[in-house]
Amino acid sequence: MSEYFIGIDSGTQSTKTILLDAASGEVVASASKPYELIEGLPAGHKEQHPSEWIAAVRAGVKTALDKSGVDRASVRGIGVSGQQHGFVALDANDQVIRAAKLWCDTATSPECEEIIAALGGLDKTIEAVGNGVPAGFTASKILWLKKHEPENYAKLRWVLLPHDYINFWLTGRKTMECGDASGTALLDVRKCRWSQAAINAIDSRVNEMLPPLIASDEIAGTLRPELAAEFGLSDEVIISSGGGDNMMGAIGTGNVRAGVVTISLGTSGTIYACSEHPVVDPQGEVAAFCDSTGKWLPLVCTMNVTVATEMVRERFSMSHDMLSEMADSVPAGNDGLLLIPFFEGERTPNAPDGTGVYFGLRDKTYSVSHFARAAMEGTTLGLNYGLNRLRELGVTPREIRATGGGSKSAVWRQILADVFNAEVVCVANEEGAAAGAAVQAVWAYRKRAGKPENIERLCDRYIAVDLTTRAKPNPAHVQMYERMQEVHDGIARDLAKSFTAHRRFITN
Repeated sequence: MSEYFIGIDSGTQSTKTILLDAASGEVVASASKPYELIEGLPAGHKEQHPSEWIAAVRAGVKTALDKSGVDRASVRGIGVSGQQHGFVALDANDQVIRAAKLWCDTATSPECEEIIAALGGLDKTIEAVGNGVPAGFTASKILWLKKHEPENYAKLRWVLLPHDYINFWLTGRKTMECGDASGTALLDVRKCRWSQAAINAIDSRVNEMLPPLIASDEIAGTLRPELAAEFGLSDEVIISSGGGDNMMGAIGTGNVRAGVVTISLGTSGTIYACSEHPVVDPQGEVAAFCDSTGKWLPLVCTMNVTVATEMVRERFSMSHDMLSEMADSVPAGNDGLLLIPFFEGERTPNAPDGTGVYFGLRDKTYSVSHFARAAMEGTTLGLNYGLNRLRELGVTPREIRATGGGSKSAVWRQILADVFNAEVVCVANEEGAAAGAAVQAVWAYRKRAGKPENIERLCDRYIAVDLTTRAKPNPAHVQMYERMQEVHDGIARDLAKSFTAHRRFITN
């Protein structure tokens, strides 16, 4: 009898659910449920109600099971991927205290600076946890709650990340795993344990609010009986440890060995690699994350990728295909028009007060086509800034695997190959994080059943690339983009120093 595993990817814009046939490797059904950010919040505040995620998970699991028509008794496990860095605050009765502050929330930037100062500066912070405390990481959100909503902070009993909260809803147990936990700025990534120094920079009591850490191949628990009855599943269905969307995206793109690099072109952009040892950046620009397989995942995140392309597409009422056609009608280099796409602030380089800037705007470049290509090139150059930093730290990309909405554009894939000077290919399954969550669930289930398997071999079995999407670098374009990269990096660094004063100007 076939065995099936459910993979759930709870993101910023939607929750996607897939059902994986462990025998064939086929995704036999999928579902997606969209939702929005809370509207009307002050600038920099990005929040969602966790109840939205739960409703979407509930609907997605039911829809996928209904569409598949499989024998529900053959479902063995569930894996959950969640947006990183979010802060779910629970009280002593396990009730959500307030809306969750998300990864893209930059309102806690002052608290980032306070935590770094309390630890003795950036060098001491990196010494304590292996990372800096950029805008978006969870630690600053906890301090923000303490300072700005003391009545809610007084109720705080548990600190959970988004995927941890979904796991808690599924199992009734509170756990964390090192991959997602390493995005809190509270975990010492070298030792894979909580940093008391970082906790003390907020409040020593936070130590009691963090759930126990479990290994990546362990289970968070089994499905609560009431949910098992609701879904028509066994209450012996396991829930794997799960992880952050980048960690699950790594598994879902087969990025579990050195040499493979994943780039995700979503609302934000991430580029990351698998490492057998911690990769700590003394400058704090590369996130020294753990992965969700027991290894490490050095990662660079930029906060504006499809944010930039969607802004152009929507302003000029274009389809996605039309956007690509317009971008393709302009030569590589975009006739000198360069976009610094810091529309929602930026993490790399650290510019939480950033705004978008067009550089090189003149009569020849004042066209929809140039704006379209500028969005693709500007976001890619921003990601390459991070890839170059990874290279400096010893990461050597053999192949870059692209995922996310932006990777569907052949034009954009060619820009990626030219800017990165490396071959770029998409994975066959577009739902990288959901697929990764399902594969991790297979891994955890096999171990629990006394039949452990190697995660690398599981990825070889279930994760394939789509050879029709492969893009190879054009040598002439590579040289041109190398020059353009120098211009981009210089402008971005200069602007990062100026945005704070400009933000004060435009908000007064």
